[in-house]
Amino acid sequence: MLAAARQLFADRGFDGATIRGIAAAAGVDPALVHHYFGSKDKLFLAAIEAPADPGDLLPEVLAGGEENLGENIVRLLLRVWDGPMRPAALALVRSAVAHEWTARLLREFLVSQILRHVVGTLGLPRAEREARGSLAASQLIGLVMARYVLKVEPLASAAPESVVAAVGPTVQRYLTGDVELPA
Repeated sequence: MLAAARQLFADRGFDGATIRGIAAAAGVDPALVHHYFGSKDKLFLAAIEAPADPGDLLPEVLAGGEENLGENIVRLLLRVWDGPMRPAALALVRSAVAHEWTARLLREFLVSQILRHVVGTLGLPRAEREARGSLAASQLIGLVMARYVLKVEPLASAAPESVVAAVGPTVQRYLTGDVELPA
């Protein structure tokens, strides 16, 4: 089931893949997929071996209100990456850099499971939400690559709150500020 889910999520994206389609590709009844995974969101997280469930973490990002989204996202990202989930997250990112298939899954994870929920709270038109979300993703991915994969100093060893103070305002500007949006 997980192999079929990975393939369909990579080929069709989160929105295009269905439990019924995944079950058919795996040769099982859709009820069996629901039994083991409960929902499409949970199946997706299992399929990509996500280091954390964004549904459990996003409330704290959103709790600070719109004006604190940038700092809260960076703070959460650092907490996840500086914790016990780092090895699994590093494996996912390194695999995504080397394999387009994994990159598509990681992209789907960022877009459908995290950024869509965050920018969805801003009440913006869809195209603007997507553009702002992609800009925020570029900053977050760059932060992960520089701090955890390439270990660029002094960023790699900087205190988390120092990184939040430096990067959070840029993420905030991408989400809510005056910025030229990519078309």
